[in-house]
Amino acid sequence: MKKILVANRGEIAIRIMRSAHEMGIATVAVFSDADRSALHVQYADEAIYLGESTASESYLSIQKIIEACKRTQADAVHPGYGFLSENPHFARTLEQEGIKLIGPSAEAMETMGNKLSAKALALKHQIPLIKGTTHAISDVDEAMRQATDIGFPILIKAAAGGGGKGMRIVNKPDDFLDELKLAISEANSAFGDGSVFLERYISSPKHVEIQVLADEHGNSVYLFERECSIQRRHQKVIEEAPCVVLPSGVRERMGKCALELVRACQYTGAGTVEFIVDQQLDFYFLEMNTRLQVEHPITELITGIDLVKEQIKIARGKTLSLTQQQLQIRGHAIELRIYAEDPENNFLPDTGTLHSYSLPSGPSIRVDNAYEMGMEVPVYYDPMIAKLSVWGNDRNEAIQRMKRAIKEYKISGIKHTLHFGNFVLDHPSFQDGSYNTNFVATYYHPEEQEGELKDAEIAALMANHIFKKEHRPMETSSITGIQKNQSNWRKKRII
Repeated sequence: MKKILVANRGEIAIRIMRSAHEMGIATVAVFSDADRSALHVQYADEAIYLGESTASESYLSIQKIIEACKRTQADAVHPGYGFLSENPHFARTLEQEGIKLIGPSAEAMETMGNKLSAKALALKHQIPLIKGTTHAISDVDEAMRQATDIGFPILIKAAAGGGGKGMRIVNKPDDFLDELKLAISEANSAFGDGSVFLERYISSPKHVEIQVLADEHGNSVYLFERECSIQRRHQKVIEEAPCVVLPSGVRERMGKCALELVRACQYTGAGTVEFIVDQQLDFYFLEMNTRLQVEHPITELITGIDLVKEQIKIARGKTLSLTQQQLQIRGHAIELRIYAEDPENNFLPDTGTLHSYSLPSGPSIRVDNAYEMGMEVPVYYDPMIAKLSVWGNDRNEAIQRMKRAIKEYKISGIKHTLHFGNFVLDHPSFQDGSYNTNFVATYYHPEEQEGELKDAEIAALMANHIFKKEHRPMETSSITGIQKNQSNWRKKRII
């Protein structure tokens, strides 16, 4: 494996390329019109233009990515997360073309990517499951009978996909049929698959996930857990590792369950097994993500393991270089996703120019980033612009370090989630670890934060004023399309 094409964009593309370069492996970036001057394009050894800004014409085009591999003679593809990272057809197409996917097999993706087949496998291997249906619901009368048997409140979930789409909470029988139709319609629209299933709704759960690694020789390990309960629209905003309320015995049982599923589906590479944990600390299998997770940096911080390097080694056919006994938790880590969103307006995505953009620094602070001052945040993709992660000897030190890092992180020109991060860190339910997935709905009321945000808003306005007064238009190269005065990142041949 001498050259890897990274079939992704933004911070995750740069993060993968960094590990590849440290291993002496050349990298290829791909990009759309919107990303022509993006940092991941500038960082790679080569870059291939895919097409128009929409994902369907660029990052989701399997044929264009295959052609890019052939043109650059890339012998492997790392898909990152999102886009094609959990697409079995993409995995099979790469295999047919003799290109190595740095990820699991298409068969493992199919088994674990569909929540119903994953639940069936978990049931077969006696992994704890929330009470619910084990097959897709297609008949309305049957759905009502099943819901009555399970008991309300009910959670309706799409069998395919994730991210909260096709998901509905139903508190009483009178609302069930309408919500069922809405869930099926949304699942069809988002995934092309209207299959849904039912589960008993656990009202105040924690979302805890186990990181796993498995090689092609039957070896597997779990790298402990991440707590991911701070969410909006069923998507994560803040994560920490380890979970502060999880006893070591529960952690070990969850890890063993995760590895049982890994072996059952013959999984290889990095993956994440997700669980719901109730107030009694009983846990239930939720789903498996057959890829690298957004929040993987905090696992790396508490274990000292580079997960991308491990993925590459596994794809090369190497045996895992570590055993379960060698792994241990070192300190505590927290990650805040920096989204271009307005927390005061239901986290509505925002776009625009980064008038000021300055990253925090110092001991044990990590920023997985893809932007510089003056760059545009496009409308076409996920609104996350960076991930801010910190490590501390203990949880309190990690919290204080994160607060310092947030204070040092300067952004103006767009709405963002930094102030929301401060709110969470200062909240008593976060500080004592009792928080759950209802945190945002229960505690976050932006109108009550206006006074606290006033100084930060004034500072942002001042920075914006200074930017507009002093900013000079940037000279653009007619050959590469990269703004010459914008960045200190190295340039390379762009095809």
